[in-house]
Amino acid sequence: MIRFDHVVKTYPRSVRPALDGIDLTVDKGEFVFLVGPSGSGKSTIVRLALREERVTSGTIEVAGHDLGTIKRRHIPRLRREVGTVFQDFRLLPDKTVEANVAYVLHVLGEKPAVVNTAVPEALETVGLADLARRLPHQLSGGEQQRVAIARALVRRPPLLLADEPTGNLDPETSLEIVRLLERINAGGTTVVMATHDDGIVDELRRRVVQLDSGHIVRDEAGGGYLRAPAPESPRRATQAGTSRTGTSTERTGSTERTGNTGNTEKTEKTKREEMSR
Repeated sequence: MIRFDHVVKTYPRSVRPALDGIDLTVDKGEFVFLVGPSGSGKSTIVRLALREERVTSGTIEVAGHDLGTIKRRHIPRLRREVGTVFQDFRLLPDKTVEANVAYVLHVLGEKPAVVNTAVPEALETVGLADLARRLPHQLSGGEQQRVAIARALVRRPPLLLADEPTGNLDPETSLEIVRLLERINAGGTTVVMATHDDGIVDELRRRVVQLDSGHIVRDEAGGGYLRAPAPESPRRATQAGTSRTGTSTERTGSTERTGNTGNTEKTEKTKREEMSR
């Protein structure tokens, strides 16, 4: 479904590559988390997979398309096969929920019969069938993201790319959105999600690809977020040292007490000998 082979992406005036020779394969039907700090390369992978940007070197294949040789006129076809969900929803504010979902089908020139069938099905999938006539400002953040997911699914793409889809949501709503993506994945759609949300990654335990400074540093099935330990502050280091010293002192004290006991026994023995004499 996705294959990155020795991919390098360098931006102008950048001190280092955004991606530095990465190799990544995502098979059909997988659910993959891309994790790592800001600037690690997660969003660059998503943009390259959508052919929003061109690779500096290496090869990329997405849904059977070679993105290095694909012609400009064929890029819309690629994007019809890849659903996308972003952090900022990107809804049309003056259109209803159903009109937002239908918009992409109208742009593609689909027949009214297709639109009238596909839109209700997509809204039913994300649990918004009863809110079809509402405008975006009448929805919660979680509901707006569900509309964005329905819009991404309405073309029934085999691949869904989600770039920080829970970044603007509270923890409870974020988990609901990702559970929805999990159900979509169970239906056969491949899902790749870039995220900073450690709680969600730890909860779902799916394949985790961790990036750092443009390199893949971990690729683990059923993995957790594995947060890097925070640098130890001087105060904490001092406290830790004091604690360790205290433990050592106790051991030393124990040794000293043992030594003093031995000296006391020896002194009493000497006194008894002197008295006997």
